[in-house]
Amino acid sequence: MDEATLQQIEQIIGHTFSNRNLLSKAFTHSSAADNRLLSNERLEFLGDAVLAVVICQTIFERFRGYLEGDLTKIKSMLVSRRTCARITKELGLQQFLSVGKGMASVRGLTSSLAAGLLEAIIAAIYIDSGFEAAKSFILRNFGPLIEQANAEESQGNFKSVLQQYAQQHLNTTPVYTVLDERGPDHNKCFESAVVMAGRHFSSAWGTNKKEAEQKAALNALLELGVLEGSLPELGG
Repeated sequence: MDEATLQQIEQIIGHTFSNRNLLSKAFTHSSAADNRLLSNERLEFLGDAVLAVVICQTIFERFRGYLEGDLTKIKSMLVSRRTCARITKELGLQQFLSVGKGMASVRGLTSSLAAGLLEAIIAAIYIDSGFEAAKSFILRNFGPLIEQANAEESQGNFKSVLQQYAQQHLNTTPVYTVLDERGPDHNKCFESAVVMAGRHFSSAWGTNKKEAEQKAALNALLELGVLEGSLPELGG
């Protein structure tokens, strides 16, 4: 890879390498290497781990009201090969990947190659300049996707939204109470309400406790002015 190409890649990535050999190796697919140890495969392995740590730390600190299941869903969306491939293609980096003759015709079609390239780049930055440099590159490119993933996860999950808001702005945690239940055992309905810092919010009915709590959380969000609108239909 010539000097002009390396400089162009560095400009796109936003990182100047002390060790240019790392950068060149990150862009060498195993099909183009005489020895697989000279390809980017090992860098992919390390980059995948570094990416996971950065994403997990970021969403752990950013979404303090989310339980493990919510965080896992967001993390899975962000570190997926589909997401990594999307970022690589948006940056236009796949065009610089060196592949063997047999793969040249499919280079632009496979997401796996593009995803692996991004992981290799992350590892190369990490080895070259440390964790903070790799973290900076990751957050620069994954930042908008983190907010998007959170919005997708939060849509309809009013308990998570309320818990996050309560902990960040009210320094408290919502408590859900069952006020009433009606109907036979096989077809009960439940009335739940949210209590926070001594304040009781409007109750809501649901066909099960989960639905009642989701609707009660939405009532609290509406009364707090966090959300605007009316109660949508919620599934069980």
